[in-house]
Amino acid sequence: MFKKLLTYDTELLIFLNNLGSSYQDTFWYYITKIWFWVPLYIFFIFMIIKRYTKQEALRILYTFLSLLAVTLSLTYYVKVYVLRSRPVNNKEIFESLRIMIQPIDYSFFSGHACNSFAITTFFYLFMRRKMKNAWVFYLWPILFSYSRLYFAVHFPSDVLVGALVGIATAITSYNLYKKFSPKITRDDLEVESDS
Repeated sequence: MFKKLLTYDTELLIFLNNLGSSYQDTFWYYITKIWFWVPLYIFFIFMIIKRYTKQEALRILYTFLSLLAVTLSLTYYVKVYVLRSRPVNNKEIFESLRIMIQPIDYSFFSGHACNSFAITTFFYLFMRRKMKNAWVFYLWPILFSYSRLYFAVHFPSDVLVGALVGIATAITSYNLYKKFSPKITRDDLEVESDS
């Protein structure tokens, strides 16, 4: 069963990677770069500062930095423990892939997927009542994560697990913040009055 899943995982990656073309390469090259998204990170921070009191915004940002430290550490230690080769470094499928970049570290699980879904979920949970259509920001981690398949530096399962870990750590961070935060926000009061 597990072998079958790995086969499907590899076949799906080869299929998705081969959908690419030289016309799309530049677009995906920028999408996969962390620095390309810096304006979005700044926007997230700006919106938290704008929509929350100074004291609460600082607590949220400290919680955010803790979340980031957790996801970066988890990604690193799981990769070092699992030692799964990246598709672009896998001799069995190398010739079936469009190779454009070739990182030398390990594949499981995707740090791009984990961190982007963690950041977006964290931001969404704090802004969903304060900002209409906050869910639109999920386009970022979807594109960011797909770029890793486009360049064949991760298997689909790496991206899926990374996304799930990112979402789970963000929800956990949000719940811990709510549990230990000394201040009740207006949103919380509105929710209580509605129930």
